[in-house]
Amino acid sequence: MKLPNGPQIPPVAQMVRWIANPMSFMEACAKSYGDIFTISLKKNFPPLVMVSNPLALQQILTNDTKELEAPGDLNDLFESLLGKHSVITLSGAEHQRQRQLLMPPFHGERMRNYSQVITDVTQKVISQYQIGKPFNIRSATQAITLRVIMQAVFGLHEGTRAEKLQQFLGDILEKGSSRLNVALLYFPALQRDFGPINFWGKQMRRQQEADQLIYEEIRERREQADSSRTDILSLLMAARDEAGQPMTDQELRDELMTLLVAGHETTATALAWALYWIHKLPSVRQKLLQELDSLGDDPDPSIIFKLPYLNAVCSETLRIYPVGMLTFPRVVRTPLSLGGYELEPGIVVVGSIYLTHQREDIYPEPKQFKPERFLERQFSAYEYLPFGGGARRCIGLAFAQLEMKLALAKILSSLELELVDNGEVRPKRRGLVTGPDRPIQMVVKSQRQVKSPILQTTTI
Repeated sequence: MKLPNGPQIPPVAQMVRWIANPMSFMEACAKSYGDIFTISLKKNFPPLVMVSNPLALQQILTNDTKELEAPGDLNDLFESLLGKHSVITLSGAEHQRQRQLLMPPFHGERMRNYSQVITDVTQKVISQYQIGKPFNIRSATQAITLRVIMQAVFGLHEGTRAEKLQQFLGDILEKGSSRLNVALLYFPALQRDFGPINFWGKQMRRQQEADQLIYEEIRERREQADSSRTDILSLLMAARDEAGQPMTDQELRDELMTLLVAGHETTATALAWALYWIHKLPSVRQKLLQELDSLGDDPDPSIIFKLPYLNAVCSETLRIYPVGMLTFPRVVRTPLSLGGYELEPGIVVVGSIYLTHQREDIYPEPKQFKPERFLERQFSAYEYLPFGGGARRCIGLAFAQLEMKLALAKILSSLELELVDNGEVRPKRRGLVTGPDRPIQMVVKSQRQVKSPILQTTTI
């Protein structure tokens, strides 16, 4: 069976490169083999065909139920954290059922309920930072996104359980982001105690403590049902599938963990990158502040959400270093012609979001941060796909975009910030996603006062 060309080094060497620096590994492969190539990460694991051509991506992502499928068992790297009943790890009819149960809280009128939570939490977090005292911007954005998720998803605003759960989840995600823990995910045989070296055991204990708190919250909610609550947990508990069945406690736990992990970690990283670029490039900051200040004091969130330059800045942030490097993998079901190759059933295909976003033919000077490209043209869903696509497209993308825009607007309107070090920051692996390769230190120069816009009248 002829597969696309790829590196000829042993699978274990490819795995080491993939764990250590997946972006440079993918770029080296693309440079040598083009926009479709094959990598082998394990000796007894099927080779992975990686694609970054928009036409091929369109073919893959629009054929999820025909020539290809997107089985959850290929996402088993997430299972130890998210569980067997997560929308990410389920397949087929079960995946579709969970997806339909999860969709309503993230659409339409429900989204407006979260605007005030996002704005209030952001204000509370940034008010803690003192003028002239440097701080790690990612710590700030993590605090914002975790509290937003705790309030929007759980409806937990304060209290012992909220504080403990925040602490456990923060620890789980922080410790799980190391390359060592990623290696443990790729090599299940290492997921055991080695005497005093017990990274996996410690991580699982943290997970069990978080699970206990989540199950306690679910049990209390079932015993004290309140139909007036609008948090996502309450909405999911009230949801029923086509057979009239609710989610079980375990299904609820797994979906809550999925929302917490996917909705907190990724948005925190995106916000940190956005603030880095905005303050590294004075012209970007100046244009953005001009647009935000034109709205005056306390603007409507729906107006902020539609601001063209703010949208362009957020879009370019998610393009240049996408937090999710890859689409979820697909398996060929029936013989498939892709990129000039005939792929047989069983072949695993994955889209490289990172490489697609770095294509010179779509994004001239791809390493340059240029929000204007999103004002000058509209990109297709297969040229620009920070939230994936097809049957596995991110459910919370509208929530993530809303949070990113409202948090940025509040931070930039409230504080005069400056980078402590204007040196280059590059992306690196952070767990199963990406993040900055070093802390981004910022300092508050002063508080900002937004002046009311001057009303201009014109005569006809």
